[in-house]
Amino acid sequence: MSTVAAIFDMDGLLIDSEPFWAKAERKVFSSMGVELSDPLCRETATMTTRDVTEFWYQRFPWKRKSIEDVENDVIDCVDELIRKHGVPMPGAKQIIDSFCSRNYKVGLSTNSPYRLINTVLEKLDIAQCFDGISSSEHMEHGKPHPAVYFSTLQKLGVTAKHCIAFEDSVSGMKAAKAAGIKTIVVPPTYDFDNPDYSLADKKWRSLYEFMKETL
Repeated sequence: MSTVAAIFDMDGLLIDSEPFWAKAERKVFSSMGVELSDPLCRETATMTTRDVTEFWYQRFPWKRKSIEDVENDVIDCVDELIRKHGVPMPGAKQIIDSFCSRNYKVGLSTNSPYRLINTVLEKLDIAQCFDGISSSEHMEHGKPHPAVYFSTLQKLGVTAKHCIAFEDSVSGMKAAKAAGIKTIVVPPTYDFDNPDYSLADKKWRSLYEFMKETL
Protein backbone atom coordinates (compact mmCIF):
# COMPACT_ATOMS: atom_id res chain seq x y z
CA MET A 1 0.00 0.00 0.00
CA SER A 2 1.43 3.39 -0.98
CA THR A 3 1.24 6.72 0.78
CA VAL A 4 -2.40 7.70 1.33
CA ALA A 5 -2.12 10.70 3.65
CA ALA A 6 -0.12 13.88 4.17
CA ILE A 7 0.18 15.86 7.39
CA PHE A 8 1.31 19.47 7.40
CA ASP A 9 2.67 21.84 9.98
CA MET A 10 1.12 25.32 9.81
CA ASP A 11 3.17 28.33 10.97
CA GLY A 12 6.11 29.00 8.68
CA LEU A 13 5.14 26.16 6.34
CA LEU A 14 1.65 26.97 5.04
CA ILE A 15 1.48 30.61 6.09
CA ASP A 16 4.13 33.25 6.62
CA SER A 17 3.09 33.87 10.22
CA GLU A 18 6.40 33.70 12.07
CA PRO A 19 6.86 37.52 11.86
CA PHE A 20 3.38 37.94 13.34
CA TRP A 21 4.27 35.83 16.36
CA ALA A 22 7.46 37.81 16.89
CA LYS A 23 5.60 41.12 16.62
CA ALA A 24 2.76 40.05 18.91
CA GLU A 25 5.07 38.64 21.56
CA ARG A 26 7.24 41.75 21.60
CA LYS A 27 4.19 44.00 21.87
CA VAL A 28 2.39 42.04 24.60
CA PHE A 29 5.34 40.91 26.72
CA SER A 30 7.04 44.32 26.58
CA SER A 31 3.82 45.88 27.87
CA MET A 32 4.12 43.56 30.89
CA GLY A 33 7.67 44.71 31.64
CA VAL A 34 9.48 41.81 29.97
CA GLU A 35 12.91 42.66 28.58
CA LEU A 36 13.03 40.60 25.40
CA SER A 37 16.34 39.77 23.75
CA ASP A 38 17.03 38.19 20.38
CA PRO A 39 18.91 35.17 21.80
CA LEU A 40 16.07 34.33 24.20
CA CYS A 41 13.45 34.96 21.51
CA ARG A 42 15.20 32.38 19.33
CA GLU A 43 14.88 29.87 22.17
CA THR A 44 11.09 30.33 22.22
CA ALA A 45 10.53 30.29 18.45
CA THR A 46 9.16 26.73 18.26
CA MET A 47 7.45 26.53 21.68
CA THR A 48 3.71 26.43 22.26
CA THR A 49 2.14 29.78 23.19
CA ARG A 50 1.64 28.66 26.78
CA ASP A 51 5.27 27.52 27.06
CA VAL A 52 6.49 30.85 25.64
CA THR A 53 4.34 32.80 28.10
CA GLU A 54 5.56 30.76 31.05
CA PHE A 55 9.16 31.09 29.79
CA TRP A 56 8.99 34.90 30.00
CA TYR A 57 6.98 34.93 33.23
CA GLN A 58 9.66 32.87 34.98
CA ARG A 59 12.27 35.45 33.99
CA PHE A 60 10.21 38.63 34.38
CA PRO A 61 7.20 37.83 36.60
CA TRP A 62 4.39 40.34 36.15
CA LYS A 63 1.47 41.10 38.46
CA ARG A 64 -1.31 42.86 36.57
CA LYS A 65 -2.55 39.89 34.54
CA SER A 66 -2.64 36.11 34.78
CA ILE A 67 -0.43 33.98 32.56
CA GLU A 68 -3.56 32.81 30.73
CA ASP A 69 -4.73 36.37 30.04
CA VAL A 70 -1.33 37.39 28.67
CA GLU A 71 -1.21 34.26 26.51
CA ASN A 72 -4.65 35.13 25.11
CA ASP A 73 -3.50 38.69 24.38
CA VAL A 74 -0.68 37.29 22.25
CA ILE A 75 -3.05 34.94 20.41
CA ASP A 76 -5.56 37.75 19.80
CA CYS A 77 -2.82 39.92 18.34
CA VAL A 78 -1.58 37.13 16.03
CA ASP A 79 -5.14 36.39 14.95
CA GLU A 80 -5.67 40.02 13.95
CA LEU A 81 -2.38 40.16 12.05
CA ILE A 82 -3.18 36.96 10.13
CA ARG A 83 -6.63 38.23 9.17
CA LYS A 84 -5.19 41.52 7.93
CA HIS A 85 -1.85 40.54 6.43
CA GLY A 86 -1.58 36.74 6.19
CA VAL A 87 -0.21 35.29 2.94
CA PRO A 88 0.54 31.68 1.98
CA MET A 89 4.08 30.38 1.80
CA PRO A 90 5.26 29.66 -1.77
CA GLY A 91 3.60 26.51 -3.09
CA ALA A 92 1.39 25.98 -0.03
CA LYS A 93 -2.02 26.26 -1.70
CA GLN A 94 -0.83 24.33 -4.73
CA ILE A 95 0.45 21.33 -2.79
CA ILE A 96 -2.64 21.16 -0.59
CA ASP A 97 -4.90 21.35 -3.64
CA SER A 98 -2.82 18.67 -5.36
CA PHE A 99 -3.13 16.18 -2.50
CA CYS A 100 -6.81 16.98 -2.11
CA SER A 101 -7.55 16.44 -5.81
CA ARG A 102 -5.71 13.09 -5.72
CA ASN A 103 -7.94 11.95 -2.84
CA TYR A 104 -5.18 11.88 -0.25
CA LYS A 105 -6.27 12.32 3.31
CA VAL A 106 -4.86 15.66 4.46
CA GLY A 107 -4.06 16.48 8.09
CA LEU A 108 -2.62 19.28 10.18
CA SER A 109 -0.36 18.99 13.24
CA THR A 110 0.62 22.30 14.79
CA ASN A 111 1.92 23.77 18.03
CA SER A 112 -0.35 26.78 17.44
CA PRO A 113 -3.49 27.28 19.54
CA TYR A 114 -6.54 25.57 18.06
CA ARG A 115 -8.51 28.78 17.53
CA LEU A 116 -5.86 30.10 15.14
CA ILE A 117 -6.15 27.08 12.87
CA ASN A 118 -9.51 28.09 11.40
CA THR A 119 -8.25 31.64 10.94
CA VAL A 120 -5.30 30.42 8.88
CA LEU A 121 -7.15 27.79 6.84
CA GLU A 122 -9.96 30.19 6.01
CA LYS A 123 -7.51 32.97 5.14
CA LEU A 124 -5.75 30.61 2.70
CA ASP A 125 -9.07 29.15 1.47
CA ILE A 126 -7.96 25.56 2.09
CA ALA A 127 -10.12 24.57 5.08
CA GLN A 128 -12.23 22.23 2.95
CA CYS A 129 -9.18 20.08 2.17
CA PHE A 130 -8.40 18.94 5.72
CA ASP A 131 -9.68 15.66 7.15
CA GLY A 132 -7.95 15.72 10.55
CA ILE A 133 -6.57 18.58 12.63
CA SER A 134 -4.62 18.53 15.90
CA SER A 135 -3.12 21.26 18.07
CA SER A 136 -0.48 20.77 20.75
CA GLU A 137 -2.71 22.98 22.90
CA HIS A 138 -4.68 19.81 23.63
CA MET A 139 -1.61 17.62 24.24
CA GLU A 140 0.45 17.18 27.37
CA HIS A 141 3.57 17.99 25.35
CA GLY A 142 4.16 20.07 22.22
CA LYS A 143 6.64 19.38 19.45
CA PRO A 144 9.30 17.93 19.36
CA HIS A 145 7.16 15.37 21.23
CA PRO A 146 5.21 13.30 18.66
CA ALA A 147 1.84 13.45 20.46
CA VAL A 148 0.27 15.94 18.05
CA TYR A 149 1.24 13.68 15.13
CA PHE A 150 -0.15 10.55 16.78
CA SER A 151 -3.40 12.46 17.31
CA THR A 152 -3.70 13.43 13.63
CA LEU A 153 -2.82 9.92 12.42
CA GLN A 154 -5.65 8.58 14.58
CA LYS A 155 -8.11 11.16 13.22
CA LEU A 156 -7.13 10.33 9.64
CA GLY A 157 -7.39 6.60 10.30
CA VAL A 158 -3.99 5.86 8.77
CA THR A 159 -0.72 4.39 9.96
CA ALA A 160 2.57 6.27 10.02
CA LYS A 161 4.07 4.14 7.24
CA HIS A 162 1.30 5.22 4.86
CA CYS A 163 1.77 8.92 5.60
CA ILE A 164 4.18 11.72 4.75
CA ALA A 165 4.78 14.82 6.88
CA PHE A 166 5.83 18.33 5.92
CA GLU A 167 7.65 20.55 8.41
CA ASP A 168 9.77 23.71 8.46
CA SER A 169 11.50 23.48 11.86
CA VAL A 170 13.90 21.10 13.57
CA SER A 171 11.49 20.49 16.46
CA GLY A 172 8.61 19.77 14.08
CA MET A 173 10.77 17.44 11.99
CA LYS A 174 11.80 15.56 15.14
CA ALA A 175 8.16 15.22 16.19
CA ALA A 176 7.12 13.75 12.84
CA LYS A 177 10.09 11.38 12.69
CA ALA A 178 9.47 10.28 16.29
CA ALA A 179 5.95 9.34 15.19
CA GLY A 180 7.50 7.13 12.51
CA ILE A 181 6.47 9.31 9.56
CA LYS A 182 8.61 9.99 6.50
CA THR A 183 9.29 13.71 6.63
CA ILE A 184 10.06 16.42 4.10
CA VAL A 185 11.43 19.58 5.66
CA VAL A 186 11.27 23.07 4.15
CA PRO A 187 13.56 25.16 6.37
CA PRO A 188 13.64 28.95 6.41
CA THR A 189 16.38 30.32 4.18
CA TYR A 190 18.53 31.50 7.09
CA ASP A 191 18.53 28.00 8.62
CA PHE A 192 18.64 25.89 5.46
CA ASP A 193 22.15 24.53 6.04
CA ASN A 194 21.54 23.54 9.66
CA PRO A 195 22.96 19.99 9.95
CA ASP A 196 20.12 18.99 12.28
CA TYR A 197 17.86 18.77 9.23
CA SER A 198 19.80 15.71 8.06
CA LEU A 199 17.29 13.63 10.01
CA ALA A 200 14.63 14.46 7.39
CA ASP A 201 14.01 12.15 4.46
CA LYS A 202 14.15 15.11 2.05
CA LYS A 203 14.89 18.81 2.27
CA TRP A 204 13.27 21.34 -0.05
CA ARG A 205 13.79 25.04 -0.70
CA SER A 206 10.02 25.58 -0.99
CA LEU A 207 6.81 23.59 -1.28
CA TYR A 208 6.88 24.24 -5.03
CA GLU A 209 9.38 21.39 -5.27
CA PHE A 210 6.49 18.93 -4.99
CA MET A 211 5.81 19.67 -8.68
CA LYS A 212 9.00 17.85 -9.72
CA GLU A 213 8.87 15.05 -7.15
CA THR A 214 7.20 11.66 -7.14
CA LEU A 215 5.95 11.35 -3.59
